[in-house]
Amino acid sequence: MTKRNKKVAVVMGGSSSEREISIQTGSGVMRALQALGYEAQSLDYDRRFVDAVREIAPDVVFNALHGPGGEDGHVQALLDYLVIPYTGSGVESSALAMDKHLTKKLLAAEGLPTAAWDLFDLSGGTLPLLPGSLDLPLVIKPRYEGSSQGVTIVHTHEQWTNAMIGAAKNYPQIMAEEFLDGREFTCGILGEEALPVIEIVANTGDFYTFDAKYAPGGSTHIVPAKIDEDLAARLQMLALSVHRLLGLRDYSRTDFIVTKEGRPHILEVNTLPGLTPTSLLPDACASLGITYEALIERLVGYALARGDVRDVA
Repeated sequence: MTKRNKKVAVVMGGSSSEREISIQTGSGVMRALQALGYEAQSLDYDRRFVDAVREIAPDVVFNALHGPGGEDGHVQALLDYLVIPYTGSGVESSALAMDKHLTKKLLAAEGLPTAAWDLFDLSGGTLPLLPGSLDLPLVIKPRYEGSSQGVTIVHTHEQWTNAMIGAAKNYPQIMAEEFLDGREFTCGILGEEALPVIEIVANTGDFYTFDAKYAPGGSTHIVPAKIDEDLAARLQMLALSVHRLLGLRDYSRTDFIVTKEGRPHILEVNTLPGLTPTSLLPDACASLGITYEALIERLVGYALARGDVRDVA
């Protein structure tokens, strides 16, 4: 049986706040797989997921989920239990990278640059006071989320109080992070190689919001970024260091702020970067001549290779 004859199940959707983006990613993956000649079938990540996977009996699962459930190790654990290879990182690495607090603690312990932060528990019903260890303005973000969901920038004490009230309705824990003024960049990893650095210019809002990420015209991607070679190499090295430190595999994307003084700071890492028409990783690949279809085939190939090793074992 050739690779092209193997069956690929594309899991998308789910119940996270990024459901619609996941469907966009999954739909693009489905079109690419069908154009490549794979036998591809889509399925939702719902209560029937395990039964549906067993019915399809795929050779490999392409994980097109985003957010909790898909990026945090849950679906990965189910697929490991079912002994089905899948694209992207494994259980432990996915869970670690989804936890922004633990990821930053690990980055800091390894001496990798990241903004100062503090963690707050909102589950007790008491709103936290502005932390004395951090100065305004601050970036408020949920401990476990992606795509800038729930992220706000607070400049005043009143905005801090309002942000805490709003966050407490949806999240048990939030992080307050030092606001860094600078240019935003991202660097993807494919396999074990760093892709060209991209500069992200948000065309709407104060930062790279959910709408800026996914709305047509919401942002401009400058690829490769117009920066000196030393800074580009530094960002690529940091992205690869994060990828290896967290034990990620296949692909990832690390986001950065570079201050006016030229100092890079790691914002966060994405273990399942978006593969929509406005997504960054496909743009970086395209700049190297790697088409969208070639990217998808490479990711499927990584997973199939793991399955082949497992079969031999």
